[in-house]
Amino acid sequence: MPSLVILVPLIALLILNLPLGEVMRKASFWVALGFFIFQTVLLFCHHFRCICGSERFINSFFGMDVSVDHLSFMVMFLVNIVALTSLLVARHAIKDSDARFNFINLIVIASAGMNGVTVAKDIFSLYVFLEVTAVALFIAIALQREPRALEGAFKYILLSSIATVMMLTSIAVLFFAAGDTSFASLKSALQVSGKSPVLLAAIGVFICGLFIKGGLVPFHGWLPDAYSAAPAPVSVLLAGIVTKVSGIYTLMRLVAAVFGFKAAVCDVLLFGGTLSILVGAFAALGQKDFKRMLAYSSISQVGYIIVGLGTGTALGIAGAIFHFFNHAIFKTLLFVNAAAVEESTGLRNMNKMGGLSSRMPVTGATSVMALLSNAGIPPLAGFWSKVIIIIALWVSGRYAYAVIAILAAVVTLAYLLIMQRKVFFGNIRPELDGTKEAGPGYVIASVVLAAITVGAGIFFPYVFDHVIIPARSALLP
Repeated sequence: MPSLVILVPLIALLILNLPLGEVMRKASFWVALGFFIFQTVLLFCHHFRCICGSERFINSFFGMDVSVDHLSFMVMFLVNIVALTSLLVARHAIKDSDARFNFINLIVIASAGMNGVTVAKDIFSLYVFLEVTAVALFIAIALQREPRALEGAFKYILLSSIATVMMLTSIAVLFFAAGDTSFASLKSALQVSGKSPVLLAAIGVFICGLFIKGGLVPFHGWLPDAYSAAPAPVSVLLAGIVTKVSGIYTLMRLVAAVFGFKAAVCDVLLFGGTLSILVGAFAALGQKDFKRMLAYSSISQVGYIIVGLGTGTALGIAGAIFHFFNHAIFKTLLFVNAAAVEESTGLRNMNKMGGLSSRMPVTGATSVMALLSNAGIPPLAGFWSKVIIIIALWVSGRYAYAVIAILAAVVTLAYLLIMQRKVFFGNIRPELDGTKEAGPGYVIASVVLAAITVGAGIFFPYVFDHVIIPARSALLP
């Protein structure tokens, strides 16, 4: 199974590019849709032990050191959900058939890269899969060759290249210390000589590289431009899962499996996470562009995940994992709705909108659910993950961080209510009177995502016991 989640996307890529002329281009959406559905079924079959067999030959042939645990399963499930959503949006948002075909190829490549990140158990393989994902998304952002998209792609690849140099340098230092790149070998080497200034510097450099990949403050400069300038389906993919897998999941996995929850590491995570929460929240308050406001909101919400991880406690890590799950769902939903509004009105400036709920009732209603979950309003899923993180901060004696997290949640509610009022509430503007729902792809995606965030909140005890706690066991055995 671990090898299959890397090989199956590559097989899908080969099928998509069979020399069948226009036939495959016309069928590419359905081929990709079938692939992501098949991959989701494969995940659940493996999770519930419905399939058997050994991959020893595959792993040894390709030199892979991979495995799937509960956390990997959860993240790959999210990858498939967000990729399917992005695919549905792309069918309506990308009009040119050639551009849509190219995007479908890129989303399959990005899926293979993200799957590889989740199952890799050595730091060099992890780096390779991160770069596969980054290259696919760099091309996807610039897919339509518009000036703003090219600028966003340039910033993304520039900062990503800096992160690459930092991570490769760190990997080289860690390799010389451990003689191997597996997580277990690196952890053993750090336990023996973990107080070495060189090794501590290598850890710090690697964490900074992951902060860049995750768009955390102060390395967030590329993120608002990339999110807002990218085509709608690319924004959905980037905001929904790519930055979280590339930066946040990788950070969670390496801190737990290699670096350890040392006091210095936890302090860096707490400070960086809190800074991201505050900067992202207050920057979102002043935005007029719908997608740009959501981009800064993402920076803020990702900060909560990092702060939860920085507690180093079982409760805080569980809250971080749950907020990772919640953010992937409700942020994807918000970006789908932003894409639907832009598709129907041709606008992204919120000051030129208003009253759209009367013409786009599904988009308006699901947007309310997403913003309430984002702001941490009960009983939606975002409330439970934020409460867990805040309680973990308080119990661990980080009172100032807990207070800041609460106050930032109030700011989050403020800017999201401003967004909802400007875009969906009030009377419809005369020039927007003919607005309709964007299309079935948008509606299906928004309803399914809203159902997940509502269901995860209502059935919180079951989700926490059967999804989050097993996932946490992958980080704290």
